[in-house]
Amino acid sequence: MTLHPTELTQTLLDFIALPHADEAAFNALALRLFAHQVQHNAAYGRFCRARGRTPATVRRWQDIPAVPVNGFKELTLSCVPPEDCERVFTTSGTTREVKGRHFHPDLQVWNASMRRHFADCVGPLPMRMGILFPSEAEMPNSSLAHYLQLALQDHGLPGSRHLISEQGLDSEVLFALVRQAQGDQQPLALLGATYSFVHLMDAMAGADLRLPAGSWLLDTGGFKGRSREIPMEAFYAQLSATFGVPRERCLNMYGMTELSSQFYDAGNARVPSVKRAPHWMRTRAVDPLTGQSVPDGQPGILVHTDLANLNSVTTILTEDVGIVTDGGFALLGRAEGAQAKGCSLAVEDFVQAASA
Repeated sequence: MTLHPTELTQTLLDFIALPHADEAAFNALALRLFAHQVQHNAAYGRFCRARGRTPATVRRWQDIPAVPVNGFKELTLSCVPPEDCERVFTTSGTTREVKGRHFHPDLQVWNASMRRHFADCVGPLPMRMGILFPSEAEMPNSSLAHYLQLALQDHGLPGSRHLISEQGLDSEVLFALVRQAQGDQQPLALLGATYSFVHLMDAMAGADLRLPAGSWLLDTGGFKGRSREIPMEAFYAQLSATFGVPRERCLNMYGMTELSSQFYDAGNARVPSVKRAPHWMRTRAVDPLTGQSVPDGQPGILVHTDLANLNSVTTILTEDVGIVTDGGFALLGRAEGAQAKGCSLAVEDFVQAASA
């Protein structure tokens, strides 16, 4: 059974608002979304039919065909005409690189997903915030800029502000915000891209950036070639020492432009930390060559099923290696060697089938 887009939006908003959802409820809604996307997302429908996976044959969310993440660069994956979409989020990359595009008719479900899981996992809130990323006005196609704008808008106390623009870090404003926190002994939260924290720590080496008790830090996105690479253990050790924030309060958000929801850990006292999903997401690990799930506790390529992805595809094959656990998954790194080759072959297979 398919749903009218308006009904589908409301169904998802109601589902996100639930305190929790069991496996049966998740599976039922995942199958409804799958039917809708096969019918209205032309490229995805061709891909699924080529694999013999249709609403008539798929009975479990685990069997919904996963689109390789780079498929968002190759084809338009949208249930409505792209020109009718309120927002298009694009992946980061060089100006010459083909970017992945995620089309959103509106941001009702995206915003509800972010707000619910952020409030459940991050805090305490509200708090004075410093944002280590350009504003949404400067980067309207960045899902991270929109995410941080919502965090600032919903939970930032007076005095919260952006500390980075397209021109770079405003060290004077940063120092003023830190000195204010040190002076009134009110906690401060710093949120931004992982590489922004690296630039900040390099630029401010030797400065007193220690924050009051109760402060917390949130990084996301990795280094992306925009800063020096640091092993995760060394990164969180340096972050904790620089800001005087316990590693339990050094949080990481795992998200993707191609998803509409995010994962969080409970701090990084130990790495790799376990990333937790909201009840409208599921993660499994697979062998990229066969697409078959590997047992929990064994490394594989992560596949995320995000019910908030109503206009594109619910299920995405990433290029990240991880181990699925009872509480979520531990991220081990990017696919290399045979696993990377398997991911590349999956992209070729998807493009060939979806373009036929």
